[in-house]
Amino acid sequence: MTQQHILQVSELTKKVKFMLESELNTVWLSGEISNFIAASSGHWYLSLKDSRSQVRCAMFKRSNQRVRLPSQRVPSNGQQVLVRAKVSLYEPRGDFQLIIEQMEDAGEGLLRQQYEQLKAKLNAQGLFDQSNKKPIPRHATTIGVVTSPTGAAIKDILTVLKRRNPTIKVIIYPSLVQGDQASANITQAIDIANQRQECEVLIVGRGGGSLEDLWCFNNEMVVNAIHRSQLPVISAVGHEIDTTLSDYVADLRAATPSAAAELVSQENSELTIKVQALANRLSHIIINQTAHKQLNFKQLSQRLARVHPIAQLQLQQQKADELQNRLHTAWQRKLRTIKQTPENLAIRLANASPQLAISRLQAQEQQLNKRLCQTINKLLQHKQQSFAHVVEQLNIVSPLATIARGYSITRNKKQQIIKSVDNVNKDDEITIALSDGHLTGKVTSKHRY
Repeated sequence: MTQQHILQVSELTKKVKFMLESELNTVWLSGEISNFIAASSGHWYLSLKDSRSQVRCAMFKRSNQRVRLPSQRVPSNGQQVLVRAKVSLYEPRGDFQLIIEQMEDAGEGLLRQQYEQLKAKLNAQGLFDQSNKKPIPRHATTIGVVTSPTGAAIKDILTVLKRRNPTIKVIIYPSLVQGDQASANITQAIDIANQRQECEVLIVGRGGGSLEDLWCFNNEMVVNAIHRSQLPVISAVGHEIDTTLSDYVADLRAATPSAAAELVSQENSELTIKVQALANRLSHIIINQTAHKQLNFKQLSQRLARVHPIAQLQLQQQKADELQNRLHTAWQRKLRTIKQTPENLAIRLANASPQLAISRLQAQEQQLNKRLCQTINKLLQHKQQSFAHVVEQLNIVSPLATIARGYSITRNKKQQIIKSVDNVNKDDEITIALSDGHLTGKVTSKHRY
């Protein structure tokens, strides 16, 4: 006893707790609830038992708030559950216990466990990789639907498509979507759709339900069928809380069948606007391309005409004719130069003769005399014309000319010109000058205008 270390009780419980938590860690456990207590603190205390044993359990508030049981919020004694828990020891009393982290109904819990195991397996095989996802066509004209032909899902899909774009064609690949035969039916329908290649995208789904109702969409056979599908697949299983394995492997996940129908369709008005915009773009492109091709054709035609053998031959012939004409002209000019050289020398000699110089000076003298006479005559004519013009102007303003046109000049005895009736009186003698004489008279009366 003196050689061994004597443990305190607290030391023993601490060591046992450490050994339990480090060796066992987390376990899944199925059992029946008994001695259930919901404390005012929000923690749950209970026992899990089977036909031969039982174990104390605790589930703290932060964990039990996530519990979703089918029929009630709080579990009851006698209920079969599946729990995920950590093995531990309650040190103050030395009681072996479980700290529950997750609790589910036994039936649904087993399905959930199978779901997690299969999900991990398929994920490890690479079936959920994003690199495997195929693009969903934006303007599908034909849509395939794998679902029950009498269920609510197909009705919702047809209603949405009729409202958004009734021109889209729908092909239904009928299948069970619940029960033992549903997985095989869904797989067969997906394979048939890929063999026929009648549609551009495939919607696989159904309306909402419990985990058991939707279990066929977690089947490995269905997941593999979606994975190997050549057609893009949209998973449209109508549930919000849980996600099926079909959602993970599909190319796109929709929350409901109606949402899937909206994803693969476009509103008619939006489609019309896009078609009109594309038509306008196509028209502009065609016009621009036509103009470009016409210009290119014209340029190529001009280039072809320039490099055509006949055009080249004609060009060379024209150049040869031009060179021949230039040679002929140059040769003729040279001959004329040679011929004119003696004549030019004779002309230069003749031009240098004194007799010719005298004759030239005499001719120049005669020309100057002639120019002088012409200048004198022109000056005389100009002076005569100026004098005649002055005479004409004097004649115009002459009183005699005025009288010659029928006018007369009346004077009194003093030979003053009478310009008004006020310048004469009655019985005054007046003299009237005419163009060929004059008259003498007496004023008998006068009148003012």
